[in-house]
Amino acid sequence: MLNLTDITVRLGGRTIIDAATAKLPPRGRIGLIGRNGAGKSTLVKVIASQLEPDGGSVDMPRGAKLGYIAQEAPGGSATPFETVLAADVERAALLEESETSHDPDRIGEIHERLIAIDAHAAPSRAARILVGLGFDEEMQHRELESFSGGWRMRVALASLLFSQPDLLLLDEPSNHLDLEAVLWLEDFLKSYPATILLVSHERDFLNNVVDHILHLERGKLTLYPGGYDAFERQRAERQAQLAAARAKQQAEREKLQDYIARNSARASTAKQAQSRQKALARMQPIAELVDDPSLSFDFPNPDELRPPLITLDMASVGYGDTPILQRLNLRIDPDDRIALLGRNGNGKTTLARLLAAQLTPMDGAINASGKMKVGYFTQYQVEELDRDDTPLQHMTRNMSGASPSAVRAQLGRFGFSGDKATTKVGKLSGGERARLALALITRDAPHLLILDEPTNHLDVDAREALIQALNGYTGTVVVVSHDRHMLEMTADRLVLVDQGTAREFDGSLDDYIAFVLSKDSNGSKGGASKADRKEARRAAAEAREKGTALRKAAKAAETELARLQAQLSALEKAMFDPSTAEPALAKLTMTDLMKRRADIAEKIEAAELAWMEASEALEGIAG
Repeated sequence: MLNLTDITVRLGGRTIIDAATAKLPPRGRIGLIGRNGAGKSTLVKVIASQLEPDGGSVDMPRGAKLGYIAQEAPGGSATPFETVLAADVERAALLEESETSHDPDRIGEIHERLIAIDAHAAPSRAARILVGLGFDEEMQHRELESFSGGWRMRVALASLLFSQPDLLLLDEPSNHLDLEAVLWLEDFLKSYPATILLVSHERDFLNNVVDHILHLERGKLTLYPGGYDAFERQRAERQAQLAAARAKQQAEREKLQDYIARNSARASTAKQAQSRQKALARMQPIAELVDDPSLSFDFPNPDELRPPLITLDMASVGYGDTPILQRLNLRIDPDDRIALLGRNGNGKTTLARLLAAQLTPMDGAINASGKMKVGYFTQYQVEELDRDDTPLQHMTRNMSGASPSAVRAQLGRFGFSGDKATTKVGKLSGGERARLALALITRDAPHLLILDEPTNHLDVDAREALIQALNGYTGTVVVVSHDRHMLEMTADRLVLVDQGTAREFDGSLDDYIAFVLSKDSNGSKGGASKADRKEARRAAAEAREKGTALRKAAKAAETELARLQAQLSALEKAMFDPSTAEPALAKLTMTDLMKRRADIAEKIEAAELAWMEASEALEGIAG
């Protein structure tokens, strides 16, 4: 379907893509992945003919239709529904011609073609796509200019999906979506009848949608069969082979160097030494795995506070005189890990701003610990960074009165050391700017960390590093994210923001996903009777309930294990290299450190046992 041959792209004198070649399977669903800055979006633009490569060719079957979302969101007085319908250019042109043509034969041809392309079903298909992406009936018929940029990008995505191109190019399509819309998109793409090339950093999304991974690394392309997990296994095997080959080569190099050193001066062996010198010169070094500082996240741990951190008592919150959320009753304790669920527009950000003390209750009460410090991350903070300043200048301003070494230490926690600390923000990647924003909001070791879509600019490896850092952080975390893997690995409490309030969701993330999918299915497809659907939901609820407690126990043990392992790692670092220890640990004696280590090791053993028992019980239910 799509052949890429020796694609080379140079930007600003630097080679981004270097003679990259790949042959993509017809009707394949291919996930294009790579580190931030690897050139994924550049390659997509080359394929979409929006960027001319410096070399190579892109070959597609003659007449194949390619679909790609433009960078600018649609606007104007048209409605989302009208905009999506207009994306089927042939249908729109035929309908217009049918209104103006006076030739009976041509009119007959037009109607035959309209029947062939199933034009009569287009309005209902457009509406289904818009509903799936979060537009209710009223929203579908509002003018585009009344929507934010994020919602208008959803309209652009809906238009692209409706047009059904032969090659569908999607560059981070989930960035403007909530979890519910991501689940719908995932289901849509799984049954898409043509070829998809998808750029994404979401592990679950890739696992559930794609059947091949196209990896862009150091300017080269490698195609792997399977989803993201299969790719990781294959890459790990490849890296192990690479490491073994590198070790073997290094041993051979040292052997040659030793021979040359011992025999160059002797007349009888000088010729052999010279031959080995040439062999050494011809030996191409095997590429080493790069230690990437962009994977550095290290949240400073806060001092302990007594519970609760925050309590909401019948609180209402909103803007002006309009409440968005009411009857809020919520308690947040130290060590809580909470995910806020619900569609965009339901009030997740409003609740987050209330918890961060950026909004005050309109009614009811909020009580918060007087000593509590809050770190609140949003995408706006990333966008509002001064592009002409450096990370060092940003942090120096925000840590007023702190010593230069303290400022540098906080930057170092997030990978900004050496020249990176003095690079202008405008020259940093999106992922680097996100790391800087996280470094700034955690500069005073907050007790409560509120993260609103923290992964949008991060690649898969950086997201994994962020998850590990959060699991090692001893404070409280409240997170809003459409990345299921992140929610599964960091949250042990789910709060659903829906219908004007927020309440605990009694179940696992898998239960919530099943709830969303069943709701979408019943809402859009009909079919079964209301009684049948009710009985099916009741049976499904009973089945889920049996495993919910066990899944919670297994998840809690897994989270606890990750946290304890991080604490153990910090303790061992303090024991064996005190100069790199956290300030709190650096003050302890070796005896105290050893006592703590023994205590944590005991807790790890207990957590492992709890996880094994819960997992075995779950397997028993499944069997």
